[in-house]
Amino acid sequence: MKTRIIGAVVALVLAIVGTVVLVGYVRGADQRAAEGAEFVDVYLVDEAITEGTPASEIEELISRTQLPAISVAEDRVTDLADLEGLVASADLLPGDQLRMERFVDPAVLAARGDVPVPEGMQEVSVALEVQRAVGGAVRPGSSVGVVVTNKLQPGPPTGDGGATTQPATRFILNQVLVTRVQAGSNFTPEDAEADTGAVQTIMVTMAMTTPQVEKLVWAREMQEDDLAGVWLTLQNENTSTDGSTLIGPANILP
Repeated sequence: MKTRIIGAVVALVLAIVGTVVLVGYVRGADQRAAEGAEFVDVYLVDEAITEGTPASEIEELISRTQLPAISVAEDRVTDLADLEGLVASADLLPGDQLRMERFVDPAVLAARGDVPVPEGMQEVSVALEVQRAVGGAVRPGSSVGVVVTNKLQPGPPTGDGGATTQPATRFILNQVLVTRVQAGSNFTPEDAEADTGAVQTIMVTMAMTTPQVEKLVWAREMQEDDLAGVWLTLQNENTSTDGSTLIGPANILP
């Protein structure tokens, strides 16, 4: 009986000693690995960054730290200046590494998705330079205002009974639904061999009534001949459209 008890005690002691030795070895291995690891700078997301957020607005939402090189992404952002002019292409969550592949040209992001056409309306598309479409911030589902400059606006009568012409600008439509947006010229798909160039134009498709389509098409046709100009504004449900008036040389200045 005593022999069994002594044997059990010895076995327990050996188990404890073995556990202590094993834990010590593992800790030593971890320490040796850490001492030999290369640490690099990396930006981590501290607060959630939503899709479409301009890179210029994320500095307060991230922090810079160091991680073992083996655990960081190859395309990690090393300089925030590299993100100039780009926006987040997806929602970034706390703990995510800041990676170049998650930031794109605003017009490229705008090319994603589509929305249904409301009953009774029809779609019409216009190609516009990026600066005429809110810098590429227009997306499917956006509500836009349409501003047109008519360079053929009649001016004061001339002495011979004719009339001069002078440009005039005014909103012609408000709260127009955008159904699709596609990148235009100088755009190269991601899987193409050529480098992606800066997007210069985007194709904006909108849902409109028949009279609205007629107004937009007329203005866009005139723009082709440099006789008119079309601009889009980004609106929301709280946008005020009060105070719109015809603006021309006679009243542009107070």
